[in-house]
Amino acid sequence: MRTIAWRCMLCMSFFILHSSFFIDNMSAQSIKGSAPAQVAAGEQFRLTYTINSDDVEGFRAGHIPDELEVLMGPSTSRQSSFQMINGRTSSSSSITYTYILSATTNGTFTISPASATVAGKRVTSNAISIKVSGQAQGNGQGHLQQQTSPGMRSAGTPISGSDLFIKVSANKSRVHEQEPVLLTYKVYTQVELTSLNGKMPDLKSFYSQEIPLPQQKRFTVENVNGRPYRTVTWSQYVMFPQMTGKLEIPPLTFEGVVAQVNRNIDPFEAFFNGGSGYVEVKKQIKAPGLSIQVDPLPERPADFSGGVGQFTITAQPDKTEVNANDPVTIRVTISGNGNLKLIKEPQVKFPADFDKYDAKLTDKTRLTTNGIEGSMIYDILAVPRHQGTYEIPPVELTYYDTQANAYKTVKSEGFTLTVNKGNGDSKVSDFTNQHDVDELNKDIRYIKTGDTTLRAVGDYFFGSVGYWIALAVLALTFITLLVVFRQRAIDNANISKMRGKRANKVATKRLKTASKLMKSNKPAEFYDEVLRALWGYVGDKLNIPVEQLSRENISQLLAERHVGEDTISRFIGALDECEFERYAPGDAKGNMDKTYNAASTAIEQIEETMKKVKKVK
Repeated sequence: MRTIAWRCMLCMSFFILHSSFFIDNMSAQSIKGSAPAQVAAGEQFRLTYTINSDDVEGFRAGHIPDELEVLMGPSTSRQSSFQMINGRTSSSSSITYTYILSATTNGTFTISPASATVAGKRVTSNAISIKVSGQAQGNGQGHLQQQTSPGMRSAGTPISGSDLFIKVSANKSRVHEQEPVLLTYKVYTQVELTSLNGKMPDLKSFYSQEIPLPQQKRFTVENVNGRPYRTVTWSQYVMFPQMTGKLEIPPLTFEGVVAQVNRNIDPFEAFFNGGSGYVEVKKQIKAPGLSIQVDPLPERPADFSGGVGQFTITAQPDKTEVNANDPVTIRVTISGNGNLKLIKEPQVKFPADFDKYDAKLTDKTRLTTNGIEGSMIYDILAVPRHQGTYEIPPVELTYYDTQANAYKTVKSEGFTLTVNKGNGDSKVSDFTNQHDVDELNKDIRYIKTGDTTLRAVGDYFFGSVGYWIALAVLALTFITLLVVFRQRAIDNANISKMRGKRANKVATKRLKTASKLMKSNKPAEFYDEVLRALWGYVGDKLNIPVEQLSRENISQLLAERHVGEDTISRFIGALDECEFERYAPGDAKGNMDKTYNAASTAIEQIEETMKKVKKVK
């Protein structure tokens, strides 16, 4: 009996030991979350997750509702214990993740389960429900009011909207189309702000450029409502409105990172965990939106250059005396402040017998808080063909002056160009006046030289068979040419029809030029050429001067010609894409490819659509 009893006790002990091991193993592979069941709005409280193991990887807290603001965390603490009973030793360890939260709104909120990999297995915690009711008295808010000077605060201190905010301002609230607006985002802080991230959204109604600011921010102190703030201009944009009406700049959300000092940290624990006595707290900051009223320009004069701002113009030849057939360069410079890059090329009125070539454009502009300032330089090459003295009239520029709110025309000085007789290698005769030039090839003929063929007396071509055949061929050819040229004259008389026919050809030629500029990695010249292709195409196709075009009347006129809404949207989108990508940051090659494809696709689709409509008619 004693043997049986002893065996039973032995089995019972074995069962108890295995059960204890099983229970310990189960508890080691679990996460226990804890937090107060009820708190008051504005009250700070702790959310902890405890894992009874030191073999933990990939800890992820549950989703914390936005109404429970995270002030600090997670901070990690480790605990280990050893015990000896009757000569037998045992040990245990645990890891605790702690968050400091603050409730902002009354209600009942649930924090979803946390998860981690414990001893190679993925485990989850319990969900936590917290009821928020009432208002906290004399806790965090009073503490904030005492800290009125900028500096680093203790970990767990809540960050209110009066501690860290962004002001948005525009230097003008009412402008004309194409008139620059300076948009400024300025940060005000009473906490230790270490970083701030935010991105300006795509503004389809504006052509915008960001002003480069120093990477190292320098704060100054400014008093707002009696409180000292550290403040800095975080970002600035110069924007040119492309549409009229009330245009909206949407609110932006920035994500800031604030450093706080952890005064309660154990020095030994800080030493063994990297020596850090600071924690980083993320804070979302919402910058308000703005409205800009954009007025349309008054009725535009016929010679309007497209310039909006304040400009001057000069013209100067590289020499005032040349020989016939030698080149002369006229440098035309447009300087000032405004949309310099969108001004049309100025026209120099050369005499009829001058050969003129395309201008070489040099961009010497810079982006400032006042807009685009500097100069656009046009070097125009011309070759005089005949001797004489020629007067080159002043070059004119008509623009809209945003200070005077009126159109103005500025002129350069005119100049006299003396053309001397060309050298002996010149194949062009020199004449002393324009009348002689006009008579060239009319009453002067060269004496024919070379071998001649003798004919017998009485051998005439007149009346022969060959004569009558040649006469019939000439008559048939004359009738054919008469019909062809008469039809061509009718077509040429219809200027709008000819412009419409040539629109696609001209746009294709410009896009080929843009493709060469893209391959040469010249983004500024590339985008200007693509813009000319788009505006020139639709201007010729709709028979409207480019300076009178806008996105609204383009859409209306294309719709009247039975062009579908999708095609119209693609063309307007191509314009927007081109104007945005001119100053988009990032990969210049990728941006030019994207813009080129958008422009060419839009023109092809409009051309195909209008051809189909024409066939149906």
